[in-house]
Parts: sequence; C-alpha cells; structure tokens
Amino acid sequence: MIPVFDGHNDSLLRHLESPERDFFARHEDGHIDYPRARDGGFAGGFFAMFPPTRPGGDPFAGRRETNGGHATPPSPPVDELYAVHAANRMLAVLYALTADGRMRLVTTAVELERSIDEGVLAAIAHFEGAEAIDPELAALDVYYRAGLRSLGIVWSRANVFGHGVPFAFPGSPDTGPGLTAAGKQLVQRCNELGIMVDLSHITERGFWDVAETSRAPLVATHSNAHAVCPHPRNLTDEQLQAIRQSDGMVGLNFAAGFLDPEGSHDTDLGLDVMVRHVDHLVDKLGIDRVGFGSDFDGARIPEAIHDVAGVQRLVDALRAHGYDDEALRKLAHGNWLRVLGKTWKA
Repeated sequence: MIPVFDGHNDSLLRHLESPERDFFARHEDGHIDYPRARDGGFAGGFFAMFPPTRPGGDPFAGRRETNGGHATPPSPPVDELYAVHAANRMLAVLYALTADGRMRLVTTAVELERSIDEGVLAAIAHFEGAEAIDPELAALDVYYRAGLRSLGIVWSRANVFGHGVPFAFPGSPDTGPGLTAAGKQLVQRCNELGIMVDLSHITERGFWDVAETSRAPLVATHSNAHAVCPHPRNLTDEQLQAIRQSDGMVGLNFAAGFLDPEGSHDTDLGLDVMVRHVDHLVDKLGIDRVGFGSDFDGARIPEAIHDVAGVQRLVDALRAHGYDDEALRKLAHGNWLRVLGKTWKA
C-alpha cells in the first residue's frame, strides 16, 4: 500500500465528546481508529482542534431546502474563553494519544518523513478556526511552543480575524468580508513562526487578503473544485491559479456535499466523482500540488470509502484511471511533505 497522509480530520473532537472511546481499539462507528488506520495504510494527518458552535450538537441543524439547493443558518461566533478551553482539552487528548509511541506529534518535515518511513502514525496539531487566539496574538506563540503547526483562520463563521463561508448550495465563495486588521497580523505572525495558514472555510475576499499578505505557499487542507461542485466551500479556478503561482496545494475533501455536482449529501456517491475532482485540481494546479484532506469524523463520507480503512480504494481508483505510482505517491503523501518543508521553519 502507498502510505496516505491526510490534510484534515476531526477525530480529536469525537474523542473529546466520548472520552471513554479507546482510539487504539477497533470500532464500528466513526471514521478513524488505530487498527483501521493500519488497515488502510493511513500514515497520519492534520488533527483538528475545533470548538463546536453547538457543543455535542449538529452544526448543520436547521438546514432547509431552497430553490434548487439547500442552506444552513449561519453559525454564531464563539466566545474566546470557551474556544481556549476546548483547544486545551483537545490538545491534551492529542498528547495522550502520542504518549506510548504508536503515534507521534510532528513539528518538522523531517519528523513527518521519518514517521511515514517508520510506519508510526503522525499527527500535526491544527486549529480549525482561530478563536482560541487573542487579537494581540500572545496565545499563538504559546500554542506554537505546544506543537501547533497549522491554523485555519476561520471555520464557517465569523471571528475577530475574518469571516467564513456559509454551508449553502449552490453558491459562490464570495459571501462576505475578508480579513480584519487583526487577521492580517495573524497571517504575518504565522509566517514568522512557520505555522501553515489553511484557507479552507474562508470567504473569497479573505482568500485574496491572505494571498496578498502571506509570504508562504497558499494551502487549502480540505477543499474541492468549485467548477465541479459549486459549493461556497470549494475553490474557484481563479483561486486555484493563485495557489499554483504560490507553489501551494489543495487537499481533496471527501465530504459528499462538497463532492456531488448536484450538492446532495447522499453518501451513495461513486469514486468517479472523487476522481473527477482530482483530475480538475491536477489540471489547474499540477500533479505536485494536490493531496487528500478527508474531513474524516467531521463529514458524511461516501460509502465507497466508508472510513479510514477504505482510503486505498481511492488510490486504486486513481491508478485505474491512469495515475502512475510516482503520481500516486505525490498525491498520497509526497506533496504534503513538499509544501510543509517550504512552510515550516525546520
């Protein structure tokens, strides 16, 4: 199996909400546990720390049908203190998972490559939404020293740094304002520290603000092609061109609602839809700038994949479609190694 390193999962939130759940035991529910990761050749990924708007609830509650699509009411902002509490608890969960050596918190590209070579499950600490960071950015340096190496400025809601896109279909990602003055300072400080800035969930105006402010490659860890599925969470061809010019990359999101050209959340999607998105991303970005960003444990995943044990089915589908082993290694993990090597300070 070709090792797969993944751009996004929400497993820390799942384990925070179910503290009795043993990550190292096999489960029938959820998407990721250690035995199924081994079955699927899953080498690790970005483990998100995300303060949910509705603790223990459904972020898509209130979704309604619209003329030709659907929309979910905007999520309200969350309080900084609540976000700090949630981030600290999830970071503690990650530390506990990496305590006995079967899993490793990585903070350099060298450590990540070594973990993949050694077959140790690698984890990158990632913030999905920067609500736990104060506007003065003092907490950013603290979390960096604690292991934070990737940060999404927003989830699909507003905070002091910027605005996120709503969950609606069909629609443009140009849904609201861009970065605030504090948001631009956040991007600059991330550049200085070597924290990767994730453009998933941000408005199109926010995307262009980051592109103008950042000196690092532009990266969307878990987003798809808007030309294939016109959801605001997906990237337009103009955005993809900017990512290419910066030598960044995009991780393919496995969420059914961001894959299906009709916007359905039905998990009865074939692998051909995922291959179609990969084809479009490769066409616009080049083979060196596309990877996987599953959104495991945070989205409805096509049954053709089902869970982390099924990631090799996508690799096999891409191989059958004509991608050779060199290209597949880049898509599966090599491109993440490349872009992190260019972004991190070590």
